[in-house]
Amino acid sequence: MATLDGKKILILSTNYGTESAELTKPLAYLKEQGADVTVAAPQTDTIQTLEGDKTPGATVDPDISLADANPSDYDAVVVPGGTINADSLRVDPDAQRIVQAFANNGKVVAAICHAPWLLINSGVAGGKTTTSYPTLSLDLTNAGATWVNQEVKVCPANGWTLITSRNPGDIPAFNQAITEQLTGAAA
Repeated sequence: MATLDGKKILILSTNYGTESAELTKPLAYLKEQGADVTVAAPQTDTIQTLEGDKTPGATVDPDISLADANPSDYDAVVVPGGTINADSLRVDPDAQRIVQAFANNGKVVAAICHAPWLLINSGVAGGKTTTSYPTLSLDLTNAGATWVNQEVKVCPANGWTLITSRNPGDIPAFNQAITEQLTGAAA
């Protein structure tokens, strides 16, 4: 039996601009761990990822649209970064609805790099201790969060678990924290 057998995880992305490694590496890892992973994007057209917001990266086919994603069907939501992706997701009403539902229902939310912008626009950042790409520190502080500069931060405040990391270099720790929070044990 794999570590995450029986766990259902939703990954949110736009159709253009997601940081390649922040989508593809957690997606592959979570599937390898046995999770049932669904990728949702605004449209069901192919997702074109980018490396460093500039160079085309891998493509990923979403499974469903953000509008069709039902948060009650999943144990956790993962939000990759990439400046373009995160800036678009933060103002997407469906992405906001999804993150709000996970927080309101005490479920795991994992966001890396620029993805915590979505937490701010969803109104769930306040009272949380988080990390992110360093340029978001003031945005998160202004939204009522406490910002720390560390590889991964797990915050259980306000009745739900938030996992955040800073950049693609933190993905191994980010993935491990997701596994630990969904299993209650070290990965």
